[in-house]
Order: sequence, then structure tokens, then C-alpha cells
Amino acid sequence: MLGIERRRKIMERLVQDRKIYVSDLSRLFSVTEETIRRDLEKLEGQNLLRRSYGGAVLNEHTSEDLSFVKRTTINSENKESIAQKAAGLISDGDTIMVDSSTTCLALLPHLRGKKNLTIITNSVRLINDFVNSPFTMISSGGTLQAHSYALTGATASETLKKYYVDLAIISCKGIDSKKGLMESNEAESVIKEIMIQQARRVVLLADHSKFAKTAFIKTCDFSAISVVVTDLRPSDSWVEFLNKQQIQLLD
Repeated sequence: MLGIERRRKIMERLVQDRKIYVSDLSRLFSVTEETIRRDLEKLEGQNLLRRSYGGAVLNEHTSEDLSFVKRTTINSENKESIAQKAAGLISDGDTIMVDSSTTCLALLPHLRGKKNLTIITNSVRLINDFVNSPFTMISSGGTLQAHSYALTGATASETLKKYYVDLAIISCKGIDSKKGLMESNEAESVIKEIMIQQARRVVLLADHSKFAKTAFIKTCDFSAISVVVTDLRPSDSWVEFLNKQQIQLLD
């Protein structure tokens, strides 16, 4: 296994468990503990974790805003699983608002077989990557958040308010049964709020690491969500909560 792939898997395990141990990783990947320590040192240099005695912990704050590039390295297999499930919710001719998350980026390749889709997004990356796609692509315009490839601000907000769509497909930084959906920064949270308001149905794409997690700013309550798509079945208490909220769960 290449070092970059091993470090990606280390991050996926850390996001899930919040703490990892050098000895466990050494056995898991069949490499020396010194190799694992070098991996952790490189990941710490990217500000993704903080090394501790015998291992490392996730370097995370409620307001931490990881770059788009860093987010693409975390839970990538899980995002692909979510994308495959979410694709089945979309029909030919749908109009869709899509946020700038890496999970939504994983979804769009699975929609190439759909006909007459209109996709409205605040993501510069989506517009660039799918410029030659069969989709009708509409950009929100706005002020660029370089770290996330997201367009935000008054121009983006006013553009989105002009459209009414079948689906809004969004992700988030964290979800809590009492606090609702949360984001790490206000500018992108506002954009997601508008997308939610403009859609008949709202689909939340959230991998298992987002459950019972608090972030900086509230985006919406669960009453705004129609479907939650995740990679692993959540706990029984979460399943019961979503049922009570009349939210469809795809796991």
C-alpha cells in the first residue's frame, strides 16, 4: 500500500474513532511503528490531527473549516457509497440545487445517465468539473471562498432566491438531534438555508462521522429535511428519532 493511501485510511479511522494508537495502526497496516509515526507527523503537518502519547487525536474545533482538498481525503469511500444511494432519488427532468460539499461532488458522476437535469450550484469545482456534462449547469455567482471553492454572499443568495427546484441536496459539518444541522462558517450556512427554502424536498448527505457532532452555526432543524442518506446505519436511537421526524433514511 502506498503511503498516501495508508494516510488516507488513517484519517478515515481517526474521523470515526476520534483517537488512534500507533501500535494498533502498525498491526492493521503491517508496517513498523516508526512508519506510522512518520505518517502521523505528516498528517499533523497538514493540521489534520494532533499527536499524543502513543497515538493521535483529531484536530477539530466547532468552527474549524477544512479546505476542500483536505475534505476530499476524508471518508472518500463512504462518500462514494452515499453518492450511489442518493442517485436513486433523482429522476429525469429534475431541477436540483447542490451545495459545494465534497459529498455532493461525489454524487454528480452517478447522474450522467439521467436526462434533462438542471443543476444550480454555488460550487466553482462542480461548474468546472462538469462543464462538458449533459446537465444544464447554473452558477449562483458570488464571492469566492477559496478554501472551499464555494461562492457565497449577497450575489449568490439573490441568484438562488430566483429559482424554485424539485430537490436541494446538501451536506453539513454536524448533526445533533436537539441542535439540528450545523456548519462551520456562517457564509456557507446561509447559502444552504436558502437552498432549503427554495426546494420541494431536501436531501441531506451525511456520513456516519457527522452524527451527534456539534459545529459552529445552526443551519436548520430536522423538520426541513425529507431524506437522510448515510453510509452506515446509525444507532437505534437515531433511527427512532428520524422515524418520528418522518424523515426517510437511506443507509
